[in-house]
Amino acid sequence: MIDARTWPDQLVLVRHGQSTGNVADARARAEHAELVDVGERDADVPLSALGREQARAVGRWLAGDPQAPAAPQVVVSSPYERALRTAEAILEQARAQGREVAEVRTDERLRERDLGWWDGLTGLGVRARFPEEARRRRALGKFYYRPPGGESWCDVALRVRSLLASLREEHAGERVLLVSHQAVIMNFRLVLEGLDEATLLGLDATQPLANCSVTSYVRGRAGLRLQLAGDTTATREVRVTDDDVDDEPDAPAGRGAP
Repeated sequence: MIDARTWPDQLVLVRHGQSTGNVADARARAEHAELVDVGERDADVPLSALGREQARAVGRWLAGDPQAPAAPQVVVSSPYERALRTAEAILEQARAQGREVAEVRTDERLRERDLGWWDGLTGLGVRARFPEEARRRRALGKFYYRPPGGESWCDVALRVRSLLASLREEHAGERVLLVSHQAVIMNFRLVLEGLDEATLLGLDATQPLANCSVTSYVRGRAGLRLQLAGDTTATREVRVTDDDVDDEPDAPAGRGAP
């Protein structure tokens, strides 16, 4: 049994803010398109104007709201552009309110799930172009299926287990913030809460993680205990103004919208 004292005092998981890839993916699905209109590789997809505002809002909430998890001492991000910029915006707000936070570190184990051949395709596109693989996915199920050249959810869970071992070794007793992606955060829930396949996929279907939602754990006698699951308090009132839209040029949408 793992000594509870080796866990961080607090673990906060934030999904990245809305990206241009999320916007393009939603548009492709609405138009029943086979392809997502993409411009960058998945790792380089930027935040949208709304995504930048969402990230700032989470930073203000964590730094100043007594109902929020305590401000982090350690911040680790996926190296993907949309996650890293989210983490930096959160830190910027924390420092603006006098919080002492170390620089963001990146860890490739927090990166988005690799979709392999499916990168840039909608579900309709996969079924139309790779019908045999689509049938194999239905037979194996979402949790165990690995796209050609990509990762299954189980593969992502192995990354999560490895990262948690590192956090226990390096950041026991500290407040840690991780910025990552939908499937990765759901796999943290799998590991930390001891969920089975059916329960995890049920949560994913009925409680999808919104952009910049917050999932948090606090240390208890038996390890980490769930405190918030996909909480959107910080971003509920976020809107994009004309100034927000104009502060950076529009970037083309990118792959990896999940």
